[in-house]
Amino acid sequence: MSGKMLRLLALALAALAACATASAQDLVKEALTSLPLETERLEYSSPAKLRALPEYARLRQRYLGPNLRSLEAQLARLGVQESDLDEIVLGWQPSGDSFVMEGLASGRLDPAAMTRRAADAGISATSLGSASAYCFAAAGANSCVAVLGRSLGAFGTLEALRGMVDARSGQTVELSTNSSFSALVDRERKDAPIWGVAVGSAIQDWFKGWMLSQKNLQLDWTTTFKNVESLAYSVQPADRVRLNVEMNCTSGSAAGNLRQVFDGLKLFQKVAWQNQFPNVPNPFDDLTVDTSGSALQLSLSTPYSALEASPRQ
Repeated sequence: MSGKMLRLLALALAALAACATASAQDLVKEALTSLPLETERLEYSSPAKLRALPEYARLRQRYLGPNLRSLEAQLARLGVQESDLDEIVLGWQPSGDSFVMEGLASGRLDPAAMTRRAADAGISATSLGSASAYCFAAAGANSCVAVLGRSLGAFGTLEALRGMVDARSGQTVELSTNSSFSALVDRERKDAPIWGVAVGSAIQDWFKGWMLSQKNLQLDWTTTFKNVESLAYSVQPADRVRLNVEMNCTSGSAAGNLRQVFDGLKLFQKVAWQNQFPNVPNPFDDLTVDTSGSALQLSLSTPYSALEASPRQ
């Protein structure tokens, strides 16, 4: 089960926001009025808070994913350094059998300086209304960066950025019009450096990435989560890394049935870890599963030493 939690840290330790002139709440509201209606998962992270951790540099070096490393390199070419960045909101929407990620960031973003750096580097600008997008042909799916103001930027595919600009100008329907999703965000917002919510197929997608290994695990993910209406999670990395996940189910019996599944998965994960990584500390040894009414809670407290000893996923 360690892969997803490590990537949670990676996402929050990545780049895109700075010296926030807007609060976390404001950036989340910006995201709700910028992301498309089809968005099924939203995640907030604060690299500014995470940079205060003594373990920040070590964790960032080890767990920053390839897509975000690429994004960080792109921003550097435009004169934006990782140390300039403080807040990020990511959004995922389904696309075929996978999900497309895009997002917003607040920070010290100087449009004029970025334009000069782009021109010097031979990076052409694409007009997006009053904004400009800089795309990197050699990059992956999230290959464009746009500056929406001196303290606000966006990233994603060029199509996604166009969609965000259209949503912000009222030309398309934005995520904030989904009252149930907006209410979920407001209800689950945490004073944590990393937190997020998911609905629909994004719930099972989150867990697919979270599981340590699926090669020997025969599990019908769609059936497993068919009675889960929403998921919320938060990560508090301090002296230890603390992960809390809550799933709201359709009934108390559905929550109880899901708990039985997770009790089995916990045992499977323990055996799988021992077989695949003998003599390596298991970061999920302290995972607990509980229910309260129609809600199921997962809690985990892991020392940094266990994360550092864990093989890369």
